[in-house]
Amino acid sequence: MVPCHSYFVILLLFFHNISSSKSLKSGFSVELIHRDSPKSPFYRPTETHFQRVQNAVLRSIHRANYSTPDSSHDVETTVIPSSGEFLMNYSVGTPPFQTLGVIDTGANTIWMQCQPCKNCYKQNTPIFDPSKSSTYSRIPCVAAECLTEQIAFCNFNNGKKHCAYKAIYGDESVSEGDISWDTITLTSSSEDIPVAFPKAVIGCGHNNVGLFDKQSSGIVGLGNAPLLLVSLLRPRTGGIFSYCFTPMYEGDVKPSFLHFGDRGEVSVKSAVPTPIIVNSAVPFKYYLVMEAMIVGSKRIEFPRNGEEGNILLDSGTTLSFLPDEVYSALEGEMVNAVNLVRTDSPMKHLKLCYEVTSGREYHIPTVFAHFKGGAVVELHSSNTFMKVSETKICLAFSRRSKAILGNLAQQDILVSYNTEQNTVTFLNTDCTSEL
Repeated sequence: MVPCHSYFVILLLFFHNISSSKSLKSGFSVELIHRDSPKSPFYRPTETHFQRVQNAVLRSIHRANYSTPDSSHDVETTVIPSSGEFLMNYSVGTPPFQTLGVIDTGANTIWMQCQPCKNCYKQNTPIFDPSKSSTYSRIPCVAAECLTEQIAFCNFNNGKKHCAYKAIYGDESVSEGDISWDTITLTSSSEDIPVAFPKAVIGCGHNNVGLFDKQSSGIVGLGNAPLLLVSLLRPRTGGIFSYCFTPMYEGDVKPSFLHFGDRGEVSVKSAVPTPIIVNSAVPFKYYLVMEAMIVGSKRIEFPRNGEEGNILLDSGTTLSFLPDEVYSALEGEMVNAVNLVRTDSPMKHLKLCYEVTSGREYHIPTVFAHFKGGAVVELHSSNTFMKVSETKICLAFSRRSKAILGNLAQQDILVSYNTEQNTVTFLNTDCTSEL
């Protein structure tokens, strides 16, 4: 069973009427909350900094094991809703019922539990009651939102037809409920102005069984699919969103932001976009083509995957993962370039570790990641190594057949997605400068 799961209402967000605000016509931004932040329900004050690092590594390994499409399950069952690393406040219903959703570029749904809960997992936060929302209504079976959703079906119970769903996950956890309409509200961080999206598609989970996380109360899937949040915000945002992750494991963590519309664009001309490649097995995920990694004078070629992408861009995984031959070559180049004493790793999944002394400087070579189309991303020491104890740093990459570029490698990089042009643009920057 997957140990880190959550709430269950499909929110597939189909927007018919998007509320307008002149002050927000150029886009808006929402603060992201790291799951280890004191603002997060996952925060444990008794944990040490390095315990949080170790937990992040373990979550990465676990998520990576379930992120690859499994031929024994359909696409829906490979998703792990609550395994992301960042959260966002949003509201559902009228009056607005506030909840905290996990942001996940690797997810294609938004879930929460709904009252009445016939058979639900324990949830620490209040559960949404649709009977108290004046804008809630169940979707009829003939609606396009019902006909186009893979896990939807027509429920004939009690002689009344309406759209329902049943989701079976890779760990055999199950969520069942109604697919319905209601209002979703986001709040712009800079203006503190609510942005309402009427008649969004939600699915209330009334029967949710499995090992779900009681601290979780929602997920915001940012996957690339026709009925998902990013696509359906397109009339307002042009299909553009971005994030800029501040360093998560170095000193005091500063807030990161998720930007929509003009605020999500990279306007620097030197920043070259790279195409998003549709992976036929998981078309809602963001795959890219990495051509090579360059360390010093060494060019490490990345294996191709036919016409499909060869690396997954994932905000919900902390570590990065590389194919054996790429990892071995990268590790070898780091061994040649880093003038520090090798040491045993405190975690079995991190293989290359060094001893460090507080206050003493050391040199980690910059890795230049080359993507299809000419995009080049600089991966500095904060992107490639993580401090795992007071006296040890380890290479934040691990071996795996399917490559993943995790969020540690994306720190201090503005990552902009254009889902209309199907491109991603990277810009090395200081993400704390947004504060």
